[in-house]
Amino acid sequence: MALTQHARPARSVPPALVEIYKDGQYLQKNPTWHIEESPFKAKYILRLLERNAIHPKTICEVGCGAGEVLRQLQLRMPAECEFWGYDISPQAFEFCRKRANDRLHFRLADLCKEEGSHFDLLLVLDVIEHVEDYFSLLRAARRRAAHAVFHFPLDISVQAVLRKNGMMKRRQDHAHIHYFTRELALATLRDTGYRVVDWLYAPRSNEIGPRAIQKLFRLPRSAFFAIHHDLAVRILGGYTLMVLAE
Repeated sequence: MALTQHARPARSVPPALVEIYKDGQYLQKNPTWHIEESPFKAKYILRLLERNAIHPKTICEVGCGAGEVLRQLQLRMPAECEFWGYDISPQAFEFCRKRANDRLHFRLADLCKEEGSHFDLLLVLDVIEHVEDYFSLLRAARRRAAHAVFHFPLDISVQAVLRKNGMMKRRQDHAHIHYFTRELALATLRDTGYRVVDWLYAPRSNEIGPRAIQKLFRLPRSAFFAIHHDLAVRILGGYTLMVLAE
C-alpha cells in the first residue's frame, strides 16, 4: 500500500537495554565483569560500616555481577555473617557459582520480584547507572533491608566533559545510561525515600586503573583532593561515591 502524506514508515524498536546483560554483549566488552575492582569496593564498604558501628548478620547484593565483592567481604567479616547475591545475567551467574559456599549463596533472579526476602544490609554497587527506571528499583530495594550501601561512579567532571569521548566511552564500554555527581546521587536517594546516614569519596582511579591517562592524573588528583575534596572531584574526576543509607 502506498504511504499517504500522514503515514510513517515502521521503525524497528531497539531491544530493552537490559538484554545486553543476558545475551552476552556486556561480557564481551567487560570479560572480567570488573572482578579486579572488588577488593577496592569491599574496603570502602567496610570503612563505612565500621565508622557507623553497623554489624550486619545478613548481607545481600543486588546486581552482584561476578560475586567477588561478597567473597571479599566474607573473608573479612565475622563467621556468623551470611551473604546472598542476585543477578539477572546468566554470564555473571557462571562467575558466581564458582564462589558459592555454605555462607555465600547466589541466585539468577531479580531480588525486587522475590517475595518475603529481607536482610540487615543491602548492597547496590555500580547498578543504578545501568537501569532504565532506577527510581522504581530504588523504591523496591528500600523494602528489602534495614540499611543499604550504594556505590555510584561520579562520571560527570570537568575533565570528562571536555574530553571528546570522555562521557561516551562510559556509555559505549560500560553501558552507563545515567550520570551522577555527588549532589545528584544523594538527592536521588532522598527522593526515593532513603535517609542518608554517611558517605565518602573513594579514589577509584588512584587505586585501580593502570591506563596511562589515569597515571597522568594520579598525582594532581591526590594533591588537589587534599586541598578541597569536592572541587577536586568536580574538576578532575577519578573518584566514586560510597553512601550508607537507611
